[in-house]
Amino acid sequence: MAAAKPTLKIEYCTRCRWLPRAAWLAQELLTTFEGDLAEVCLVPGTGGVFVVRLGDRVLWDRREQGFPEPSAVKRLVRDAVAPGRPLGHVEASAGDPDA
Repeated sequence: MAAAKPTLKIEYCTRCRWLPRAAWLAQELLTTFEGDLAEVCLVPGTGGVFVVRLGDRVLWDRREQGFPEPSAVKRLVRDAVAPGRPLGHVEASAGDPDA
């Protein structure tokens, strides 16, 4: 029996008006991992929050790491749900600032 697909949640601050940023990141993740995630949820919050969680695991927290680039979050999600899968141009530019 296959393992259940995880849910990814993006909690964003409504007072800071970060919904567009959260929605854009959700779109990027859904496009890349459409068959690997059960769902991507946008969770309204306050207090400057911008946290990406996969299940119960925090993948990214703006307070500790700043705002994420989609490629950084894609790598973290890939490592958790589809290890070894190439991410195309995202990985080609990972180690080369001129790529």
